[in-house]
Amino acid sequence: MKKELFINTIKASTKAIKCDLVIKNITIIDVFNKDKFTDTVGIKDGFIVGIGDYEGTEVIDGTGKFICSGLIDAHCHIESSLVTPSEYYKAALINGITSVVADPHEIANVLGTEGIDFMINSSNDIPFDMYFMLPSCVPGTDFENSGATLEARDLKKYYKSDKILGLAEVMNFPAVVNCHDSMIDKLYDCIGNSKVIDGHGAGLSSMMTNTYRTANISTDHECISAKEALEKVRRGMYVLIREGTAAKNLNDLLPAVKENNSTRFCLCTDDKHIDDMLRNGSINSSIVKCIKQGLKPETAIQMATLNPSVLYKLNNKGAIAPGYVADFIILDDLDNFKINKVYKNGKLVVSNGKLLDSVCKENSSDFNIKNSIHLPTLKEDSFNIDITNKYILNVMEIIPNKLETNHLKIDITDDIKEKYKNHILFKQCVNKDLLKIAVIERHKNTGNIGLGILKGLKLNSGAVATTIAHDSHNLIIAGTNDKDMIFAANELEKMQGGIVIVQNETVLASISLEIAGLMTNKNYIEAIKDIENLDKALNKVTSNLDFNLFLTLSFLSLPVIPDLKITDKGLFNVKEFKFIDVAE
Repeated sequence: MKKELFINTIKASTKAIKCDLVIKNITIIDVFNKDKFTDTVGIKDGFIVGIGDYEGTEVIDGTGKFICSGLIDAHCHIESSLVTPSEYYKAALINGITSVVADPHEIANVLGTEGIDFMINSSNDIPFDMYFMLPSCVPGTDFENSGATLEARDLKKYYKSDKILGLAEVMNFPAVVNCHDSMIDKLYDCIGNSKVIDGHGAGLSSMMTNTYRTANISTDHECISAKEALEKVRRGMYVLIREGTAAKNLNDLLPAVKENNSTRFCLCTDDKHIDDMLRNGSINSSIVKCIKQGLKPETAIQMATLNPSVLYKLNNKGAIAPGYVADFIILDDLDNFKINKVYKNGKLVVSNGKLLDSVCKENSSDFNIKNSIHLPTLKEDSFNIDITNKYILNVMEIIPNKLETNHLKIDITDDIKEKYKNHILFKQCVNKDLLKIAVIERHKNTGNIGLGILKGLKLNSGAVATTIAHDSHNLIIAGTNDKDMIFAANELEKMQGGIVIVQNETVLASISLEIAGLMTNKNYIEAIKDIENLDKALNKVTSNLDFNLFLTLSFLSLPVIPDLKITDKGLFNVKEFKFIDVAE
């Protein structure tokens, strides 16, 4: 803040000069005491300067309404929305979100520092605060091939930026516990810059959590039970309660939140499609779910405002109080968190669910991103799974709305066999919901193809493929027949990345994600239309889906979340931390 503005805010607080905006007789959500009271709020030069009897150039009567701070998404991946930062913020503001803490490790796994720079530059000059955590694990593990490798020396320069809040989700537990130099350097640099370190504690025991906390890792967004959440809190961690498009953990974790420990919980989305944000809400809808399950509204709002602000050292965000940034929401109804207006830095940006034209910037992202899709020539036998003299299949089973999978062992029967030359091969069986899944390395054209067998995707015909495959983002594809799988992969190469649904070697629907194979340069309205077309096409090849197929498929390649996952190097047993054969 410039000195002159600083002086003005002090003068306005003393009533020596008028406020720019005054909201009278409004019920203020007090996140410090987890209570509410009715009073008048004074705002000057984008800051709240006082609560009390103020006069302003503009005066609003808040009778019957509520005011709370703008929401903060404590952990998200902008890339997972499928649009760029310069489009993402528009949907976020409509949902009352005025700040996010984003981890750009999706694009960093494809493009390295070029990807980080793209995300930061795309977030400039928008009426929104987009903060970033530096990707800690690029590649995520040694069990897959990514497009880049980031060492501590590559990240160190970024700590000079006010947009950088710390080190993003540390998922490579072996590197931490074994004190690998590369990981230790990243942790040490972050600590030395007084920044925050995020964790990724999927499957970690209490003893493992001890190690993470000793390494100054402060958060976890991978808890799947209230018991696990409480164990993390007891060890001094913040638990980020995730409610995204694919992974939904709020119902399971909320019983852990009590009035005496609520300051250790935050709300986050992690991965959420842009259409889901507009249709079903974001952090705002998580607040409603918390309230409906018995949490005080003030406590639920605290978890989405003050708590992430304190955690990430934002200092002057997250509350309706003097000295705090005037990012706030006016609500018609507290229990249903019905948003009437959203203000950013004291300026109206959303009214009655509509983004004001004055803040709706054109998408000007520089997407001069190099070709990022390099596939081997796929042949008739590229997806063959040899089960000659084998008796048991190791099958990956989807758990709807979870990132975890089940490891099934299924007997090999005649209906899933076919002869090929002198071999017996696995044959997809729609009746048993047993499909082939493949991950094709797409960054350096290594020719790697990892193969597995999948249950629970509910495809009746055709194939679905995408270049979004966490975290290394190789090409992942599942299908009921090899011809459609090969066709789908080749179509994605032509598109230079995206999502495609095919049937009988014909494209039913697709979305082009030409920015690193992860994001489209279209505006969010156009992107939503493409996603809606994909959803319609799904009805032709699936039935009775109760989860988001696209994001679920993209997480089946993440080899840090139990039980079975698949990478370009093969089928991976996360619990045993080793590759296993598809058949035995």
